[in-house]
Amino acid sequence: MGKKSVVVQDTAISYMDEGEGFPIVLLHGFCGSSGYWQEVVPVLTKNYRVIAPDLPGHGQSEVLRAPCTMEDLAAIILGFLDELHVQNVIMLGHSLGGYITLAFAEKYLDRLKGFSIVHSTAFPDSEEAKKNREANVQRINQNGIHSFVEGLVPNLFATENSNKPYVAAAKEIGYSTSPQGAMDTLIAMKNRPDRNSVLEATGLPVLLIAGENDRIVSPDKTFSVSKTNIKHALIKDAGHMSMYENPEELISIIKKFSDTVFSS
Repeated sequence: MGKKSVVVQDTAISYMDEGEGFPIVLLHGFCGSSGYWQEVVPVLTKNYRVIAPDLPGHGQSEVLRAPCTMEDLAAIILGFLDELHVQNVIMLGHSLGGYITLAFAEKYLDRLKGFSIVHSTAFPDSEEAKKNREANVQRINQNGIHSFVEGLVPNLFATENSNKPYVAAAKEIGYSTSPQGAMDTLIAMKNRPDRNSVLEATGLPVLLIAGENDRIVSPDKTFSVSKTNIKHALIKDAGHMSMYENPEELISIIKKFSDTVFSS
């Protein structure tokens, strides 16, 4: 899967764009990249066009010129889709990508056919979580990104999966994160508002995906709103990283949701 690049708001954004048909946009999590989706993309591209950017400061994408908010990141994704001349999409956001997806749905709902948050939540950070974000900024500032990723990544997986070979692959992706990009993103996550109102207000099809053994975002934090247009999906044998831990189940859930959305 080859990478392409496009400039959005003076920032080079690296991305994968594979397959044909209705477009699905995949947004990765913090200290990740489009590489997180390497098991997912080849299957989805059999039926859909799949677009997976590296978020600013992550993977091969440049850091934004100034510190950002979730709203700023949503605007970057809007500009990115405009550059690709893509109008209406299903957007799926993992963790950080879920926060961006919710901010996007709040401001640019007319560009979505449906959306999903994967191991993410519409709730804001708790006060304790906000302090942890600030402490992590200091850790990266003092010790660099490599040391930070070493501590971060194993906790993203269910305890029983934390020594599997794919954990090392996720670490390798994390090492490519810009230290400044990571610090800016930590502050953006810390400052994000409660967006449960976005879920409560929308009439679009919504998919909420949680890992049964997620140590970062528990399923009850993901399944915060219940409505007829909102589907809840719990993935067994997975923590925060089902795209590695149980990709077959994640792919099945995404495909069933997408097939329903685009056939309606």
